[in-house]
Amino acid sequence: MADSAERAATARAEEVFARARALTGMSVAAVAHAIGRAPPAGGVSTKGRVGELVEQALGATGGSGARKVDFPEIGIELKTIPVDERLRPHESTFVCAVDLGEEVDWDASWARKKLSCVLFVPVVGERTTPLPARVFGAPSLWRPTPDQEAQLRADYDDIMGLVGIGRMEDVSAHLGRYMQLRPKARDGSARTIVAGREGERIATVPRGFYLRPSFTGAILAAPAALP
Repeated sequence: MADSAERAATARAEEVFARARALTGMSVAAVAHAIGRAPPAGGVSTKGRVGELVEQALGATGGSGARKVDFPEIGIELKTIPVDERLRPHESTFVCAVDLGEEVDWDASWARKKLSCVLFVPVVGERTTPLPARVFGAPSLWRPTPDQEAQLRADYDDIMGLVGIGRMEDVSAHLGRYMQLRPKARDGSARTIVAGREGERIATVPRGFYLRPSFTGAILAAPAALP
């Protein structure tokens, strides 16, 4: 029975990756039309719609607020990455939102689950290229190597260690070699509560983990790379 389930999961993973490969060379507009959606026009407010297009095209069933990866039945997370013609990412890649009041080590963290297996789909175009005209590049199915995970663990421990002892103000986007903590909110009005140095309750903007462009760019070039 277990062998049957494993074979089914492997077949499903191969199917998802084959669908992702089939997008290679297609424009954002072409994929949108193929699944019956209007192509995103561009701008900050529609940035996430490219990811939604790919999720629909590949048949993703998880994500969208619930603590599930995009393909929960096979444990694969989907990340679209805007890149230039040389596959250099334009920006950092969102991993997940962070509960600043939650004391969880790396092994049990939502960030680790999100990054245990990732299907990266590059979206190729210059910053000035209209979003509908950008083209999907060849996908990469990535699992962290032991060395990569060791550094991700170190980044997580350094960041959450400071948060845990009430030093939220000392956590900046400069901290972390591969992964950083940055504000995650549509505007500056959102607030979450975190403990201060003396245990006092401090209101601060919500945060999220992001992968640095140097790391995701290296993964696209060679999945086992150590930038």
